[in-house]
Amino acid sequence: MGENKKAANPVLKYIGNNIIVFLLLAVAVFVGITRDNFFSMSNFNNLAANTAVRFLIALGVSGCLITKGTDLSAGRATGLCACLAGVLLQRVDYSGRLFPGLPEFNLLTALLVVLLVGGCIGLFNGFIVSVVKVPPFLATLGTQTIVYGIALVFTNASPVGGFKENYTKFCNGKILSFGGFDGITYLMIIAAISGVFFWLLYNKTTHGKYMYAIGGNESAAEVSGVNTVRSKMIIYTLAGVMYGLAGYLLAGKSGGASSGLGMGYELEAIAGATIGGVSTTGGIGTVPGILVGVLVFELLKIVLQFLGVNPYYNYIVQGVVIIVAVALDIRKYLAKK
Repeated sequence: MGENKKAANPVLKYIGNNIIVFLLLAVAVFVGITRDNFFSMSNFNNLAANTAVRFLIALGVSGCLITKGTDLSAGRATGLCACLAGVLLQRVDYSGRLFPGLPEFNLLTALLVVLLVGGCIGLFNGFIVSVVKVPPFLATLGTQTIVYGIALVFTNASPVGGFKENYTKFCNGKILSFGGFDGITYLMIIAAISGVFFWLLYNKTTHGKYMYAIGGNESAAEVSGVNTVRSKMIIYTLAGVMYGLAGYLLAGKSGGASSGLGMGYELEAIAGATIGGVSTTGGIGTVPGILVGVLVFELLKIVLQFLGVNPYYNYIVQGVVIIVAVALDIRKYLAKK
């Protein structure tokens, strides 16, 4: 009896540490049983597409969180990059082209430009946080406002549309469609490749080792010879690159972009990462956990839709989930102390 109890403890501990994930999954199963078309291919595709883009943003934010920072500019940076991608890839013959004199860009060149701009935004954040020593919350809050203003000026607050057909086809494209299987989207493939890259970066490189060391105890990391300024600059720059990639794919997936696109995405990314086990107290977080957290958070949105909840209440529910997730994380941290 004693051995069985000991064997069960790790399982109970795991469930307790991830209670919010299991509760939301239980609600999703209940809705799936009681509502028609919940377990359908169209619903799965919708969930997969939304999760893929949010996962890219959450991967970018995760490094900031692990080092006890944050990035409130993530959503606006994604929106600006989406607008930039849209402008670069508007059809030449489109009557509403924002910049008629702009030369025609191919998909790869536009992607590189967008990633560069996203990286520059991240580099700016990294400089302000690590060199100027402005607290990450305030630094990225300021960047959020700046980037939003740039997006408004750049687009003149006008929607961007009329994209090239190969751009929207790529962002909504699928492979391996056969029989009743609808196929795997390119978005899912890109998200999977990005996830593998970040897993290797976090677990198999010196950069990852330094990142967790900074999150655990930055002063001790500095004493041990870790260049904390350089590490943070890399973390925030890489985060900006991920926002650029997410914006590029998001615009093509949606078939349009605007300066308001991406609003609140940073909070969703932080919530997904926190639900997935990335600690707000720093030094803890895994890529698989981030994926699970983002997936569960996106699943929550779909569950609320199928339950017929007033869309205005969705924000209230999501806010409660964020507060509970952070509160549970802090309780785990205090329990360890």
